[in-house]
Amino acid sequence: MSSIEIRYLGGPDIDALDLTCDEILDAIEESLVARGRGETVVEPRMHLVADETFRGHFNVLRGYIAPLGVAGVKVVGDYIDNWRRGLPSEMALVNLFDAKTGAPRAVVDATAITEMRTGAVTAIGARHLARSNPRTLGHIGARGTAYWNVRLLDRLFDFEEIRVHSRRPESRGAFGARLSADLGKEVVVTDDWRGCLEGADIMVEASRLDIPQPLFETSWVGPGALAIPYGTVSAVEDDLTDIMAKIVVDDWDQCLVGPFGCLRRHVDSGRVTRDSVHAELGEICAGLKPGRESDDETILLWHRGLATSDIALAHAMLKKADRLGVGHTLPYA
Repeated sequence: MSSIEIRYLGGPDIDALDLTCDEILDAIEESLVARGRGETVVEPRMHLVADETFRGHFNVLRGYIAPLGVAGVKVVGDYIDNWRRGLPSEMALVNLFDAKTGAPRAVVDATAITEMRTGAVTAIGARHLARSNPRTLGHIGARGTAYWNVRLLDRLFDFEEIRVHSRRPESRGAFGARLSADLGKEVVVTDDWRGCLEGADIMVEASRLDIPQPLFETSWVGPGALAIPYGTVSAVEDDLTDIMAKIVVDDWDQCLVGPFGCLRRHVDSGRVTRDSVHAELGEICAGLKPGRESDDETILLWHRGLATSDIALAHAMLKKADRLGVGHTLPYA
């Protein structure tokens, strides 16, 4: 058998790559375009709850991107109490394989990938779905993906006002301070959901709730706003979807799978159906369906996360690592 080597990128290697905002956005946009053109395979995610008392679960995401010739599997743990242990709430690995032979190609720390690609999908969705020249962002949640939501959105729109909120005062204070330092502008830390979200042009909800609670009130959504609720457990009111001119998802099949997601009960009850969904985001990125068509449209984007986003960003990291000589090579066979 021919010798096979695996590339390994750990957390310090990912940090050394220092991917730019544009590198992240470009990799994810290309994967969404491929998705829209039917050049990918995405298997619905699977969930593993090892023990309910652990207050966490694993997600297993699987996919293939034909233009890259790469298939991959990501396993990510999502544990709500990890902050008590000084750990990220989400930690992950992505394995990449040669799609033609099945030969393993790489193992990549996907904790940062999960955060970056989630923020990139939020931002790219807003590029196509937000009103022209949005000036105010309201963001709920301070977990890892939240940072990249705000950073990449501000990269695209350079907001006049950014408001953030999360459940724990120390968490939201540190989050606001970090963003203010990194973005070079004031970030307003609010004491409640309403002060954060009401009247914002772009409203992002990435909360960490234990049980469904209608904390995101429909009445706060102004005409022409873009709402992006993607918390693991629903924080929205049932009638939120009723006021939307368009509902966009990243992948409809994934909306049908598993117990989690902000619109879980909307789908289960038939309030949101395939016919009521305007488009998948990849179709819009590929130019096959329109995004926002007027500033008057009130739009909702629900993204649950695509395996192809993880694969595309891991692939981009490997290419940069090869150029910079970063990472490790391990013998496989």
